[in-house]
Amino acid sequence: MRMESPLHFYPALADGAALAAPCPVPAASWRERLARALAGVGLWLRRHRGWVMATQWSVVLFYGALVVVPAFVPATASDAHIWNDLRLFAAFIFWGLWWPGVMVATVSLGRVWCGLFCPEGFLSELASRRGLGLGVPRWLKWPGWPFVAFVTTTVYGQLISVYEYAEAALLILGGSTLAAIVVGFTFGRGKRVWCHYLCPASGVFAVLAKIAPLHYRVDRAAWDRAAPERFDCPPLVDVRRMTSASDCHSCARCAGQRDAVRLAARTPFAEALSPAAKPRHRDALTLLFGVLGIATMAFQWTVSPWCLQLKLALADWLVEHDLLALLGDGAPWWLLTHYPQNNDVFTWLDGLVVLAYTVGGGMALGALLAVGPLVAAALVRASSPLADWRRFAFALVPLAAASVVLGLTMTTATQLRGEHLLLPWLPAARATLLTAGGIGSLWLAFELVRRCGASILRRLAAFLALCLPVVTMSAMWALAFFVW
Repeated sequence: MRMESPLHFYPALADGAALAAPCPVPAASWRERLARALAGVGLWLRRHRGWVMATQWSVVLFYGALVVVPAFVPATASDAHIWNDLRLFAAFIFWGLWWPGVMVATVSLGRVWCGLFCPEGFLSELASRRGLGLGVPRWLKWPGWPFVAFVTTTVYGQLISVYEYAEAALLILGGSTLAAIVVGFTFGRGKRVWCHYLCPASGVFAVLAKIAPLHYRVDRAAWDRAAPERFDCPPLVDVRRMTSASDCHSCARCAGQRDAVRLAARTPFAEALSPAAKPRHRDALTLLFGVLGIATMAFQWTVSPWCLQLKLALADWLVEHDLLALLGDGAPWWLLTHYPQNNDVFTWLDGLVVLAYTVGGGMALGALLAVGPLVAAALVRASSPLADWRRFAFALVPLAAASVVLGLTMTTATQLRGEHLLLPWLPAARATLLTAGGIGSLWLAFELVRRCGASILRRLAAFLALCLPVVTMSAMWALAFFVW
């Protein structure tokens, strides 16, 4: 790794000129100190892979204990608490704290969870280094697999109540981890094929990382000037051409590469506003139909009167027509929620309603949200490289980040209320987070439209069009928290 010469800071000495008096070095600004500190963190992580791997093994063991052990201990008693029942404790740690924390970390630090902590990615890479090393087949490279996997696991998790029961958590999370190991063992040579092509959460992380204020910045000119160095990126990222934080796992293994890659700070909206960061269809579709569409409906169906009314209307119709088979509750627990000892049993009708509400409602909501970016792009047309409906859709990423955190912490709040803990601050906190996400999206929409070269009237109309999805999503969460 090349180090920059100290003479860079003394141009007179570099030119060979003599100095009559000492030349004081200007004090570094806080921005320069921050840049050096961040770059140093990235280099430290690269040089201390042993510490990183020790941390990853620790996460694997803790993750395994949380997922596997609770499924084999006796069922939760009616008077149990988080602090004296392993099932409740594991559910609270994993769903109440862990996953909300992962999403917050992704928004603030980039995909550090993927690169430094994720047990699936770590085990998949280890298996790949000792596996068959087969080439990745063409069908597996289809860019839509992460979205399909996300929708499947999200809906299936709702059908078997993954947040409430340890058996369901083991089935979904344990199954996903096993699949990651098998894929890693079969394909690639030390690569994270599972993470790049199949991980159900990959698309969500790719969307949220777009506004992370930390990222690994690549100086393309410096990279091309430097002497060639062998480099292996396990997440299969083309580091030389990397302009987005979406695919980067923030593992730091490229930090300092060719003196062209470093951990750096940026404004949260820098990527969305950069013409160099080309928008991708799969990111925009995942954002609209996955994170904002299906995920929102999955979070809200338990409190939605619309879902209840749909179920009652269908039940009445079935009874009137003497079609009672769908009202049966004989499905196994691994297909539909079936825990009669807890008075928690899904009928076939329950499963169909949840499926229709989450998938059908989520796709309808996503289509409604897509109208704003499409109309805005049509109004400003090709007046700027930024005038792209996919980039306009990325204006919703701040609101999507707020939405994911709001949805996941609904489980946290339910678990704490089960412990009879009063949360009088919760409505204000939710309103603050929702407002912050909405304002962030509106500001980003304004900046995107402002930088287009269309007329003022067209830009104003485009901005108003982008306001529609922000208002729609804000209204959806306001209904869930303050009306229903």
